[in-house]
Amino acid sequence: MLRAFRAPAGWMVPAAVLALASLLPVQSSAAQNHAQPDQPAKALARSILQQLIEINTTDSAGSVSATSKAMEQRLLDGGFAKEDIFLGGPTDRKQNLVVRYRGTGQKKPVLFLCHEDVVEARREDWTTDPFRLIEKDGYFYGRGTQDMKDNDAILVTAFLLLKKEGYRPDRDLILALTADEEGGSSNGVDWLLKTHRSLIGDPAFVINPDGGGVDLQNGRAISVDMDATEKLYADFQLRTTNPGGHSSLPVPDNAIYHLADALERLQHYTFPAELNAVTRAYFEKLSTIEHGQRAEDIRAILKPSPDALAIARLSAVSPEWNSILHTTCVATRLLAGHANNALPQTAQANVNCRILPGHSREETRQALIRIVADAAVSVRYVDDAGNVHDTAPESKGFPPPPLTPEVIAPLEKLAATMWPGAPVIPTMATGASDSVYTEALGMPSYGISGIALETNDVRAHGKDERLPVSSYYRGLQFYYEYVKMLSGGQ
Repeated sequence: MLRAFRAPAGWMVPAAVLALASLLPVQSSAAQNHAQPDQPAKALARSILQQLIEINTTDSAGSVSATSKAMEQRLLDGGFAKEDIFLGGPTDRKQNLVVRYRGTGQKKPVLFLCHEDVVEARREDWTTDPFRLIEKDGYFYGRGTQDMKDNDAILVTAFLLLKKEGYRPDRDLILALTADEEGGSSNGVDWLLKTHRSLIGDPAFVINPDGGGVDLQNGRAISVDMDATEKLYADFQLRTTNPGGHSSLPVPDNAIYHLADALERLQHYTFPAELNAVTRAYFEKLSTIEHGQRAEDIRAILKPSPDALAIARLSAVSPEWNSILHTTCVATRLLAGHANNALPQTAQANVNCRILPGHSREETRQALIRIVADAAVSVRYVDDAGNVHDTAPESKGFPPPPLTPEVIAPLEKLAATMWPGAPVIPTMATGASDSVYTEALGMPSYGISGIALETNDVRAHGKDERLPVSSYYRGLQFYYEYVKMLSGGQ
């Protein structure tokens, strides 16, 4: 999943930034300074990250099972009991790992949900080998350094450090390392919840580090984002057919032209703007931070009758704000024709939609039919397995979970010491995550990460994916402390 929100260039916040020298608290210290990690802790964190990065977990050629087995051995070596670790999945390459850190049972468990798979990466596209951890110029390079083997490694390391020091939480802590988030989760968390629900039980809430994070601008923290809801994912196939013929005898009725016209109409269409409880709270916070025209526009869209021009200006400022305000649908793949010297008999495109909460996939399919406005172009729903259907599910996603103080209060307290002046802001993920499966079962789920990235350096799913070394160790510091704060530690 891509990070939920990147602040647009030029967004300035009057906030001081905490010195990057203060890292993971392995011993107690003054709250604002945070003790440095000792070298063994840093070495452990780095070696786990390297191990994860250098195991290929792409769908085409990789093995999630290999990473799950490697982390299982790490946990066993670190003192976790065999009976508290589950390794399993529907295929030999798609084995998930679930470990339970036993607590006193005073409170309901917390589930930490992380995926191990990564998107494809070709060596010829990258400056470095995507499946080697390369450290240079203050960065870790490698596929998964942003999405999301960084947080996989952080949570495993935090569990091992806490176990080593004999920490006893007041609740069970469950860590699930899963398969297939990048490909529909049918072999991952969805499979776990359907076939091994007892491993997860009924947690008080779910923390998913695949969302949220700390936004930096020129090294300064400007916000600490927490995903409190997410858009609904859907793929649609636009397809048209034609008798075809010899290319020397062209006619206006051309399958490619029909499809091209349909996609052009989609290109110029904007879905209606909407705010929900989370995105309204998000823009309300921004209205106290922004200045000038942007601040005026934010206030204008918060009115009972939002200003259309203000919506248009904010949408133009950044793709993220546009996506927060609208359902979006965009062409992502094309396939047409069968020979260079023949008129095309078929032309089709995949259109990927990210749908605002409260609207269904079928509602969106019907909207696409109206936008396309061509009976010769069919609009069909494509499910996670790649099957095409004449109708789409009517479910409208899930309402945002409550912003419970049990989750928010420690986050705000910790953020204030680690990134002073940067507000904690509830956000709506514009991408998609495995939280959709836990939310479906009534488990309040929140995207929270301590990884800080520059707003203009998001490389998840892209070439030369990288992570600042300092951000990795501070992300470890964050989760070491946050896990304790969620489970009775001081």
